[in-house]
Amino acid sequence: MNPRAMVQTMITLASASLGLVAALAWNEAIKATLAKLGLGDDLTGLYTYAILATVIAIGVLTLLGRIASRIGGQAAFEREAEG
Repeated sequence: MNPRAMVQTMITLASASLGLVAALAWNEAIKATLAKLGLGDDLTGLYTYAILATVIAIGVLTLLGRIASRIGGQAAFEREAEG
């Protein structure tokens, strides 16, 4: 195996695993915050959490897409208006 490819693979795997750890940490933090606000495990709390997680994900992906386009990379998704 090419050493460069191996290092790139290791970086990719490390990034993915650390991203998962960060996502799980945010998951717990958001759940605890909703519980403190009285929106714990009831249906309202679950929908609030799902909407909040979706909004955060869209914001992060949009930001990363803009950064990728500025540095010459390609975003994983494109808006239909862009082509």
